[in-house]
Amino acid sequence: MRVQIEKLVYGGEGLAHANGEAVFVPFVLPGEEVEIEAEERKKKFVRGRLTRVVTASPERVDAQCPHFGVCGGCDYQHISYEAQLRHKEQILRETLRRLGKIDWTGAITVHASPPWQYRNRAQWKIRPTAGDRANTSASGPPGIGYFRAGSSTLCPVEVCPILSPKLFATFEALRIALREGKLPETLREVETFVDAEDHGVLLNISCTSLPRAAESIAQMLSERIADVKSILIQDVRGERMSLHGPGFLQYKVAQNSFRVGHMSFFQVNRFLVEEMASIVATAAGSGEVAVDLYAGVGLFAMSLAKRFERVEAVEANPASARDLETNAGLSGKTIAARNDSTEAFLAAWKRKRGVAAPDVVIADPPRAGIEPEALETLIEIAPQRIVYVSCDPSTLARDLAKLCGKAYALQELYLFDMFPHTYHIEAIARLERVR
Repeated sequence: MRVQIEKLVYGGEGLAHANGEAVFVPFVLPGEEVEIEAEERKKKFVRGRLTRVVTASPERVDAQCPHFGVCGGCDYQHISYEAQLRHKEQILRETLRRLGKIDWTGAITVHASPPWQYRNRAQWKIRPTAGDRANTSASGPPGIGYFRAGSSTLCPVEVCPILSPKLFATFEALRIALREGKLPETLREVETFVDAEDHGVLLNISCTSLPRAAESIAQMLSERIADVKSILIQDVRGERMSLHGPGFLQYKVAQNSFRVGHMSFFQVNRFLVEEMASIVATAAGSGEVAVDLYAGVGLFAMSLAKRFERVEAVEANPASARDLETNAGLSGKTIAARNDSTEAFLAAWKRKRGVAAPDVVIADPPRAGIEPEALETLIEIAPQRIVYVSCDPSTLARDLAKLCGKAYALQELYLFDMFPHTYHIEAIARLERVR
């Protein structure tokens, strides 16, 4: 069918209407007339595959990566970077309005990233190579790359322009080792993380079963990849593992240095980490007590410690919590590291008698947002200020609707483009208590 694209929606697709149905199609732009082939039909919508752009938008550009459109990693390489930022801002506003009933008419401060070579972390899949689109049976030699969009079929890649130079050099070394048969046949995934200088490397190697020759595999990778700090080889369930090295690397952000282990979370855009930490600290203000929920290894807690007399940093993941405790202990600042869930920590705070509410609460939850019970408890504890760091505008809209419907008002909104060329949106919202 031929349709006219009306707008971009969260998830990387364009929206059109035809024959009374909503039509969703990727790799398009508002205003374009396109031809599509229906791939999925439901009662109220059609999901289509782009077959031809009849009338192109002036914002359309040639993709830099030859794998774009097949690889599932990027969604927006066909859009100029300046236009990507405008569309993401519009999507954020509309999502807040449509799902959260929050009509934010104020400014959204956009923090752009250099659009290429920005990633400091990547996961590469290793699978038998597949045929063409019509024949996706995977029976060829093993390849390394990413899954195709919406599938678990491998898209082998030779380049990836969003990787940092060191990440790409690591990928190349792995690709050659795989081609030469130097890696185990049971290998399924490699996750790589590089430090702030794009120098030191952390490797997570996942296999269907722990290889007997783990020591020799680690030695071979250390010889082929310069400056490997630590290698973890494990089975895919994480039940058996073999560690070669200290288990972490150091990541410098401004004046702080963070220990980041194999299983710990850290922001993936190497250009915006410092800027994000600074904005969160500024939005938090200053005072006596700050609480940092979903604290990770302490990225925000370290900045908060310069502005508050005491910081309570809460992290449920045991690996991240160990790094958080180490980083807090080495910082020389008053940071209390807690290995606890957000829900349990807030419930315990609520039970304390005579304890004042914290001046500010920072919340940086996963894509699912803040757990409903934890959010209700947070409202009851009633901090004066909440700084919400979100990686999903849909759950941000849901949670802000509850917060703003009961006691808070949205005061500032930031958009950090942590993932150029993808549909993902990172937002920071500052809320103040009004009743």
